[in-house]
Amino acid sequence: MKKLALHWQILIGIAIGILFGLLGAEMGWSSFIQDWIKPFGTIFINLLKMIAVPLIVTSLVTGVADLKDIRKLGKMGGRTFGIYVLTTAVAISVGLIVVNIIQPGHFIQPETREMMSTTFGASAADKIKAADDVRKSGPLQPLVDMVPDNLFKAATENSSMLKVIFFVVFFGIGLILIPAEKAKPVVDFFGGANEVIMKLIDIIMLFAPIGVFALLASLIVELPSTDLLVALLGYSFCVLLGLAILIFGFYPFLVKTFAKKGYGFFLKGIAPAQLLAFSTSSSAATLPVSMERAEEHLGVDEEVASFVLPIGATINMDGTALYQGVAAVFIAQAFGMNLGLGAQLGIILTATLASIGTAAVPGAGMVMLVIVLAQAGIPEAGLALIFAVDRPLDMCRTIANVTSDLCVSMIVAKSLDKLGEPMPKDL
Repeated sequence: MKKLALHWQILIGIAIGILFGLLGAEMGWSSFIQDWIKPFGTIFINLLKMIAVPLIVTSLVTGVADLKDIRKLGKMGGRTFGIYVLTTAVAISVGLIVVNIIQPGHFIQPETREMMSTTFGASAADKIKAADDVRKSGPLQPLVDMVPDNLFKAATENSSMLKVIFFVVFFGIGLILIPAEKAKPVVDFFGGANEVIMKLIDIIMLFAPIGVFALLASLIVELPSTDLLVALLGYSFCVLLGLAILIFGFYPFLVKTFAKKGYGFFLKGIAPAQLLAFSTSSSAATLPVSMERAEEHLGVDEEVASFVLPIGATINMDGTALYQGVAAVFIAQAFGMNLGLGAQLGIILTATLASIGTAAVPGAGMVMLVIVLAQAGIPEAGLALIFAVDRPLDMCRTIANVTSDLCVSMIVAKSLDKLGEPMPKDL
């Protein structure tokens, strides 16, 4: 009997998890699910996070060293960063168009606003404080934060992934600059280690259906009341519609136009990574699977995938940027504010820059949203209005983040003549 494809296994795990969570919420099994089911989901995410830093180190070192020419590194880096910025700006623009047409903020009644502010005010205050700390830093603080003062400390935190990437690229440049015969043993070591890491990813993914089942079941029993979700239906619809336009329209169009690959080929090839992004809400946790899908199922050369995807998981947050644009306008509408064209262009610029600085972990976009709100003169306390549905929307916008990364990897690979035919490996 033919083995069921991984994306179908994950999809079944998601469906069973949602149904079990709904049943558990109805039957009062919340404590049982939290104590006996959720830990398996946590273990699954921890396994993926555990492998993320070793994967970035081994893949980036071999990828940069294989370029053998710093000019090639600059060429690939320039194209990668330029396309990432472009897709992010388009994502925010799509979100702003949708939210201005539907205007969901006008559905919020004053009493609902007060109730949500009371319920989620404390959580919103924590995010505002975190954002204040970011704002108080100087304009060049992101550059300072990119350079680690202690590599080993940075490697212990997934939120410090950019520091690790900086060191690894720097290390790879050093390998390019020394004689090839001296660099070869080091490159061979990291190349072999990368093969081991990729095999470990295959093993971890055998656990994926169980992991996503546990994650979804525990999430469902933690959701707030249905009445609260209904009050935010318009806002959620705007975010989901914008994300759907990106995921099923914009990115496949880019792949078809620039990488010369069909819609079905692209969406089928990335499906497991998308489903994992949905269940984990983390681009960093999904990175191992994204790299495996790019190299083995999309035909992206390892040299390109090992450079473009780790960078993307750190700085390319299209889904997060779209959500920040929609949320800013939604909150302004809820407070009766009319944002002009200039203010919304400012949101595009600020959200683009903020998304680059957003950590690739669940919920980090909420902190950066406070900065976007402050720039547009929107009350930061309005953050409380969207707290109730942030978690499920975070899951959806992570799909867009990961889809964008994989899309760009194909475009960059094609531009460098490094996009071949997929070569799946058996476990």
